[in-house]
Order: sequence, then structure tokens, then C-alpha cells
Amino acid sequence: MDVDTSNIKKWVILYPVYINSKKTIAEGRRISASKACENPTCIEINDCCQHLKLPHAIELDKAYPRDFMQRGRVRVLLKRADGTLYNPAISSRKQLMLHVAELVPRHPNRTKKQEPASTSSAVGPSSKSGKGGKKKR
Repeated sequence: MDVDTSNIKKWVILYPVYINSKKTIAEGRRISASKACENPTCIEINDCCQHLKLPHAIELDKAYPRDFMQRGRVRVLLKRADGTLYNPAISSRKQLMLHVAELVPRHPNRTKKQEPASTSSAVGPSSKSGKGGKKKR
């Protein structure tokens, strides 16, 4: 796929925060939490764009302004120079985010990590005493 990258500044930018179900709308999430995925990475988003057959470029030196500790973003081109879509199923930034959020959980690097999450529910005596209420002075 030979793509003219001279106008890469006009490509759609996709930060992982946009589709992260762990973030709030105030923190930068752009789609509903039910449709978003848990902690996506730039590499996973990049691979999803490749799967969707969209021209894309990963920028690891960039950071999301509201959360500058999280590095990386992906630039994606949705339309050709003549205005036709690269992928007819994706005509807008919102549709791109929804498709990518749907694909990320099925990413090959993800399937191994999901299992050891529910082992922390140990039943035992709580450290809090049974008495509640205000302390008397």
C-alpha cells in the first residue's frame, strides 16, 4: 500500500486513552465505557489498523496532553486523495475508535495476560473492627 505521507499532519490521531475503559470522559475517553477496552497500547492499536487495512503510522515520541506519562499515538488515514474510503466500514474517527476497541481484546499478545486477575479474592477476617461511628473525645 503506497501512501503519500507528505500530508501526514492531516491524518486522524488516535491516542490509547480515547478507547481505554479505565479512563473517564474527563480523562480523555471518547467512546462509551461499555464499548471501550482495558488499557490498550499503541502497538495493539497499530496492529488493529493493519488488520483493518488502513494506512497508519505509529508515533512513540508523542504523548497525550492530559496524561503526558502515557507515551505514543497512532496516525491513521481514512480517505484517499480522491475522497474514497480505504475501508468502507470506517468513515469517521468515531467508527475507527469503535472498531479498534472491538479488535484490541482479541489481540494475540493479550490472550495470555487475562487469566491471573481473579486470584486476589481471599476470604478472611477484616482489619476493621465491628464498631462504627464517631470516636468520643
